[in-house]
Amino acid sequence: MLEEKIRSKKAKIGVVGLGYVGLPLAVSFLKEGFVVIGLDISNERVELLKKGKSYIDDVQDDEIKPFVKNGRFILTTEYSSLEDADAINICVPTPFTVTKDPDLKYVIDASERIGEVLKKEQIVILKSTTYPETTEKVVLPILERKSGLRAGKDFYLAFAPERVDPGNKKFPPRTIPAVVGGYTKKCTKLTALLYSQIVDRVVPVSNPRVAEMTKLLENIFRNVNIALVNELALLCERMGGVDMWEVIEAASTKPFGFMPFYPGPGLGGHCIPIDPYYLSWKAREYDFHTSFIELAAKVNEDMPYHVIQKLQDVLNRNGIVLKDATVLILGVSFKENISDTRNSPALKIMSLLMHRVKKLIYNDPYVPSVSVDGKIFDSKKLTRQLLKGIDVVLITAAHRDYDYRWIVKNSRIVLDTRNATKNIRAKNLFKLGLRK
Repeated sequence: MLEEKIRSKKAKIGVVGLGYVGLPLAVSFLKEGFVVIGLDISNERVELLKKGKSYIDDVQDDEIKPFVKNGRFILTTEYSSLEDADAINICVPTPFTVTKDPDLKYVIDASERIGEVLKKEQIVILKSTTYPETTEKVVLPILERKSGLRAGKDFYLAFAPERVDPGNKKFPPRTIPAVVGGYTKKCTKLTALLYSQIVDRVVPVSNPRVAEMTKLLENIFRNVNIALVNELALLCERMGGVDMWEVIEAASTKPFGFMPFYPGPGLGGHCIPIDPYYLSWKAREYDFHTSFIELAAKVNEDMPYHVIQKLQDVLNRNGIVLKDATVLILGVSFKENISDTRNSPALKIMSLLMHRVKKLIYNDPYVPSVSVDGKIFDSKKLTRQLLKGIDVVLITAAHRDYDYRWIVKNSRIVLDTRNATKNIRAKNLFKLGLRK
């Protein structure tokens, strides 16, 4: 009966955690005709969604309003509402602690609360990025203990990693294949059938551990390659006469065997900065040290500190001492053209600067305010008068909204960490990856 309910789109879909992963997932199921029960512990989020208001870049208000109005998008903060769901997707955050250990408190809490209402013939799917064995050794025991049911027999359990790339318009959710690893073959089959309703291709794998490791590999691949170009950017700065951005552009002309990655002020987002530590933590359980991966993570983590040092050097060359400088941060989201500030390197740089400079301000058309070490900063309006009163502009997110020629022309000093000022030549312009 569960298979038939999925095929006929009569199955009710639960989504726990309505953030950057959960909300787009809920919308994908809604667009295909399913009823979705969206649960979030934040009353503020739930109330906004009930009004048809989205707080996620990739979801527009008009993608929510019709489903809220017709009652197909049921919004709640109560786990008891999931009793009516046929499939429950866990899309909660998986951060790390201050000592870089995995923090699964949100996964554990969601599992316990779901276990209390779990019934036979329901599917539970963990989507939160985590280390291998989380599904089977953390989530499964909690669900069985709380519900008194058996996984693979009474209910079905799988891991299907999220593959969200905030702000990416090139690949809509339907075009991104879904990897599915079930606790049993039937768990995999049912979960694959469910996801085949919203994506064009489903990739079944042999178990949840393979699916969990797949997600880590995808993100660690990016982490390692970004670390490589970051390290080369530092070398190019020291050598002089070599522009790292030009090097990457030239290498990108090779039609095989090369994929461009770009240096920057550090890594941001939810997954890429975190995943290496999830894997390295788990690896130690097996007396294995992921030295290569940890080294790459260290290179990327050091980049904000290098940006501060380069900023200080640029100021010194212009006769300005860092402690007397007024600094404008341009762009505080972790990547261009979005409002997502999770683990943004710009915020790390602001944290390092706020007590070392005379004045620190920022502008970001996507982020009206941010909190840095408990202090609230509001985005300042970008005007010629503002730029003229600033000692240095530090570009940390290359938003398309900016007129970079105008900014360089009206600024005393500009330090660009994103190559946003490509093709602009000016004596007051300095770049990461270039000695000048």
